[in-house]
Amino acid sequence: MIPRAIRKGTRKTLITFAVAMISMTMISVTTLWAGQWTSLGPDGGDVRSLNFDPKNPERIYLGTSTGTLFLSNDGGHNWTRLAHLGGDDNVLDHIAIDPQNPKHIYVSAWSVENQQAGDVYRSHDGGNNWEALPGMHGKSVRAMAISASDSKILVIGALDGVFRTNNGGNSWERISPPSQAGGQAEVKNIESIAIDPKNPDVVYAGTWHLAWKTANGGANWQHINKGMIDDSDVFSVIVDSTNSSVVYASACSGIYKSESAGDLFHKLQGIPFSARRTRVLKQDPSNPATVYAGTTEGLWKTTDGGKTWKHVTNSEVVVNDVLVDPRNSNRVLLATDRSGVMASDNGAETWVASNHGYTHRYVSSILADQSDSNAMLVGVVNDREWGGVFSTHDGGQSWQQKSAGLGGRDVFALQQASNGALIAGTNKGMFLLDRNASQWRPINNIVTEKVAARVVKSNAKGNAKGKKGVTTKIPAVVVRSVLDARVSDIEVTPKRWLAATSAGLFTSSDQGKTWTGGPVLGKTDFVAVESEGDLVVAATRTNVLYSANGGNTWQQAPLSSYITSIHGVTVTPEGQILVASREGAFRSSDSGATWEHVVNGLPDKNISSIAYDQGRKRLLATSTATGVVFESKDNGRTWHRGPDSGYPLRRISVVRGRFVGATPFDGVIVQPENEAESASAGFGSSSN
Repeated sequence: MIPRAIRKGTRKTLITFAVAMISMTMISVTTLWAGQWTSLGPDGGDVRSLNFDPKNPERIYLGTSTGTLFLSNDGGHNWTRLAHLGGDDNVLDHIAIDPQNPKHIYVSAWSVENQQAGDVYRSHDGGNNWEALPGMHGKSVRAMAISASDSKILVIGALDGVFRTNNGGNSWERISPPSQAGGQAEVKNIESIAIDPKNPDVVYAGTWHLAWKTANGGANWQHINKGMIDDSDVFSVIVDSTNSSVVYASACSGIYKSESAGDLFHKLQGIPFSARRTRVLKQDPSNPATVYAGTTEGLWKTTDGGKTWKHVTNSEVVVNDVLVDPRNSNRVLLATDRSGVMASDNGAETWVASNHGYTHRYVSSILADQSDSNAMLVGVVNDREWGGVFSTHDGGQSWQQKSAGLGGRDVFALQQASNGALIAGTNKGMFLLDRNASQWRPINNIVTEKVAARVVKSNAKGNAKGKKGVTTKIPAVVVRSVLDARVSDIEVTPKRWLAATSAGLFTSSDQGKTWTGGPVLGKTDFVAVESEGDLVVAATRTNVLYSANGGNTWQQAPLSSYITSIHGVTVTPEGQILVASREGAFRSSDSGATWEHVVNGLPDKNISSIAYDQGRKRLLATSTATGVVFESKDNGRTWHRGPDSGYPLRRISVVRGRFVGATPFDGVIVQPENEAESASAGFGSSSN
């Protein structure tokens, strides 16, 4: 059994891996991130955009879907966090760099939470400092291009039209017709923008319904739909860098090419209809006949201007952007969903991950290996076959995927049995990885007795054989089924294993071989479970149930009816129960009979976890609305602020006096060593 050094609200976590992680230094490229926490990994995840410094292609910028900009100074081999632009809901889809002065950088954004909102950000010093341009504030910017012939000219496409600056972003003008101007008002919901490389007055705009073109800087627009299937969402438009009469456009219905500057298009053949969502087209700057098409089913390549195409990745790769090295066209980088940056050095023949230092992972659970002090495992969600479980044996300096047998499932909970086996709770059942095994196996056998065994006395007329006064034993009807539900939390104790699932609460007394259980008091969708001796507490999204006799009988806690989303529960050794929820923290000091809303020093909403740190006899709380770690030394009655990680936090753990946190999209993070030392007086000695 794992010692309980840390007990957590949504998961319990024990992290005892050694000095390898503790001695890691803070990675920082700008003063913007100085003093903040380091992301340890696992590497990879979603990437939205890429672009390189025109005068130094070794310097590459990377945009994410959570407002963070990363930088590589070695051609995409290694990455460091550069800046955070706006809120965590900002999608950084486009990066434009001034070819005359590469220190001038522009990044466009749109908001996931409010899809009508967004910004354009500008830096004058290579990304160290940023400003949101007032003229574009509030615009949901979905496309952006910088003129190759005049770098002061940028054109952006937003949901409400097309806008241009002639002075590097100091001021902007609408160049598409206003919404009340009649038929041309359809120049809206812009998805893609291209500027003629020789004449910046010629602009192409792909919309949610076909494409438009202006040849005079927006004074007039024409619908360029000849040859295109009607009602095509135009995701990408590019103009040949050597011949501006050649225009490519990708749409829902396929890829089109025009050799008449958009007057007439013809559909290119060779890409299957199933891969029709081509999000990006990119021309090789050294070989104009070579064009890459990044689709939702992999990358395609043509070397003859679109006459023939070759599929150069597997179909599982979702491509968001393509970057071709202008010095060496064999070097190609892809921005992808889930698999991060993929790199090829042989013209897209083979690919390798190139994510060292780049992490965009939703970490759901953290677990240290009880027999290897240098090892840690994490569970992640949303990454399918590129996710599952990752392990490190060097304190987070490198990670290995450990997901064979999970079938691309999300992992919400990780625990370890006393024999060293690992248990994973996934979006479809539970799995076990035996010690030294290489593949997970399901442990989802549910055994239910539908009819209890009983003794029946025969009647006076006798039974079927004519005998009178004979008793007959009727065996129980045992029904076996398979658990295929979401498993949000797992509790391992010497007596039993408990699993909080979307189908109910389940218990195993034989280390996962069989499970019994189901709905409790009519509740099914459980998200958390924790126990201390015979006290067991389980929670659904809106209710907390508790049992004082090991789960034999249950009661519903009289919590406030306005709770809409419980994130987790924790039980202290003294029997205090704490609940983390969207509506804040709640506390019971009488085993669940009465409750209070905790607000003394703690945020009154968005509490993501509450943990009990056994080493220092304290409670720790986190919130997705702040990076602050909150501490209580009086069983949750009062709280005070600890260090600020700079990241939204899902949960927190302690490693030799330093905090280690799980984040919604930045992987596992660790507190700087100097910060931990300065805070030691207020936070006590190491829990290990």
